[in-house]
Amino acid sequence: MSEENKSPDNQPDGLKPQAEAVNEAAAAAEESAVDAVEALMAENAELKDRALRTMAEMENLRRRTEKEVKDARQYAVSGFARDMLTVSDNLSRALEALPEDDRKNADAGVASLIEGVEMIERDLLNQLEKNGVSKLEPEGQKFDPNFHQAMFEVPNTEVPNNTVVQVVQAGYVIGERVLRPAMVGVSKGGPKEAPKADAGTEPGETVDKSA
Repeated sequence: MSEENKSPDNQPDGLKPQAEAVNEAAAAAEESAVDAVEALMAENAELKDRALRTMAEMENLRRRTEKEVKDARQYAVSGFARDMLTVSDNLSRALEALPEDDRKNADAGVASLIEGVEMIERDLLNQLEKNGVSKLEPEGQKFDPNFHQAMFEVPNTEVPNNTVVQVVQAGYVIGERVLRPAMVGVSKGGPKEAPKADAGTEPGETVDKSA
């Protein structure tokens, strides 16, 4: 073949269009493959995100279910426990109604009866505590309307205002809920509490939300 029948790039004139077509087809195939890989990667990322979201939702659902079951078990006895507190109050009143001198001078039969009533009261409170019922001990604490019910005021200049100085009837909580507020007497006439800073609360300081 003579030099005149060859193209400047040393390829026959008839093969040049075919080579260009092959190159274009290869480039198109490569571009299509890259697009397909990118699409698969995007789909994979989306599926992974969905899987993570589903797992998070399932974990949240599990925690909510556990809390609901725990609350149902814990608070299901609220009504019964409240009724039992009335029984405990009656036992306590019966014991308090007996003068101390009569207790000391009681014969063996009466002393045994008193001891039996005291044991019943203690056992009742122990059983309530096993079921999550705890007695409030507010004396000396600041009055909190979430847990206490003020019945009267007691003039007292030695303690800050609104301090619980007397408990008329014991209060109880079950879990984090108030089963029965404590009926209390609060102080009046004492020094006022130092004002709390709104924004400059010291680290670790508890802000009283009942105010």
